[in-house]
Amino acid sequence: MTSNEDRAPFVTRPSATQTLPLFSAKHAREDFPALAQQINGQPLTYLDSGATALKPQRVIDAVAAIYARDCANVHRGVHTLSQRATAAFEGARDNVQRFLGAGSRQEIILLRGTTEAVNLVASSYGSTLGPGDEVLITGLEHHSNIVPWQLVCERTGAKLVVVPITDSGEVLLEDFRARLTERTKVTAFAHVSNALGTVLPVEEMTRAAHDAGAVVLIDGAQSAPHIAVDVSEIGCDFYAFSGHKLYGPTGIGVLYGRRALLEAMPPYQGGGDMIDRVTFEQTTYNDLPYKFEAGTPNITGAVGLGAAIEYLEELGPTGIEAHERAVLEYATDALADIQGVHVIGEAPSKVAVISFVMDAAHANDIGEILDQHGVAIRTGHHCAQPVMDRFGVPATARLSLGLYNTRDDIDALLRGLHAVKKFFA
Repeated sequence: MTSNEDRAPFVTRPSATQTLPLFSAKHAREDFPALAQQINGQPLTYLDSGATALKPQRVIDAVAAIYARDCANVHRGVHTLSQRATAAFEGARDNVQRFLGAGSRQEIILLRGTTEAVNLVASSYGSTLGPGDEVLITGLEHHSNIVPWQLVCERTGAKLVVVPITDSGEVLLEDFRARLTERTKVTAFAHVSNALGTVLPVEEMTRAAHDAGAVVLIDGAQSAPHIAVDVSEIGCDFYAFSGHKLYGPTGIGVLYGRRALLEAMPPYQGGGDMIDRVTFEQTTYNDLPYKFEAGTPNITGAVGLGAAIEYLEELGPTGIEAHERAVLEYATDALADIQGVHVIGEAPSKVAVISFVMDAAHANDIGEILDQHGVAIRTGHHCAQPVMDRFGVPATARLSLGLYNTRDDIDALLRGLHAVKKFFA
C-alpha cells in the first residue's frame, strides 16, 4: 500500500475514459487494521458502519502525518508548518467539492458533522421563519433532523409538519406533495434512513419543494458512504454529511449550501476566522466559506476526510455500490429464512441497512450474545424513536454494511443469531 509521504497529496476523480480496477472487498479489507483483531476469541465481524465506519490505513496515516510533521494552525501563520497545514486543510475542501459535485469551494463549510450542519441551517436560515410558516420533515428522520427544527418552531412560532411513512418504511412522493403548501418555507429530509436503510426520492422531492417555494436541506449522513451524490443534479439548497461514516475521522463533517443563500444568512457562531474586522462598535464578517467556520477547525479531521475521499475514488464508487448491494440482498434473503426474525422496513429501494427484531429476544440481548461471537451490530432506537413508535417496537437490532463486508460476515451473523435462538429456547 502506498505510504502517506510517497503519494501525491490530492488526486482528481477518475474521468469517464479511465478504466478502474474491479472492486475487491477481500483486498480492501487489508486496508483496515481494525479487522485484523479478534473479539472474544473470534475474528471481528463489523456490521456497525452506519454508526461509524472503520478507518483505512490511508486515513490513519494522513491524520498522523499532520500531527507528526505539520502540526500548526491554519490560515493564520506565515511560517512553513502553518502554510503546509493550510494547504492540506484547503485541499480537503477541494476534495469535498469534487465529491459532492458542488459548483464552488465557497459552498463547502467544514464543521463537526451532520448534526452541527443541520443546526447551523436551522439556527441561521431558520431565523427568517415566523408565525404561520411551516417546516416539513418526514417520519423517517434522525433526531438531529427533528429537534433543531422543533427548537426553531418554538422560537419563531412556525409549525412542524411531518410526512408519514408507510408500513414498508417508505415516504411516498404523493404524501410529501400533499403536505406542501404556500406556508412551507423549509423542507428537511434524509437521503437514506439511518434506521431502515430506505432511499428517499430526493430529486423529485426537491423539485416539488422548490415548486412550492420552499428551500431543501438533505441529511446525507447515511447516503454519502453508499450512493454517488451530485448536489447539482439533485438541485438541493443544503446537503450535509459526516466524515466518520465515510471512513474518515470523527468530529468532522460538511455542509454544502447554495452560495446565494449562505451569503444572505447570518453567522452561526462568532470568533476567530469568521471575522473581517472587529471593533467594539461593529464587526464585519469574512467571505464564504469562512463566515461559518468560527475558531480553530478540526484540521486533522478535515485532512483525514480528504484522504478518505481519495481512497473511495481510487477504489471506484460504482464497484463499491454493486458489491454492497449484493451483500445486502444476500443478508435480506438469509434473515427471511430464520423463523422468528422479522425485518422492520422493507422498502423496495434500500441501501446498506437492515433493522430486525426477534421473537425470542430483546434487541439488546441479541447484541450482547452476538458480541460474544465477535459480531458487532447496533441495537436500540438508533436516534429515531418516532420510527420505532411507528412500527410499535421499543428497539431493533441493526446491521449496517461497509465496503469491507462480505457474505462471510453475514454467515457469521447468522451463526450468532442461531446461538441467540438456542440460548433463549
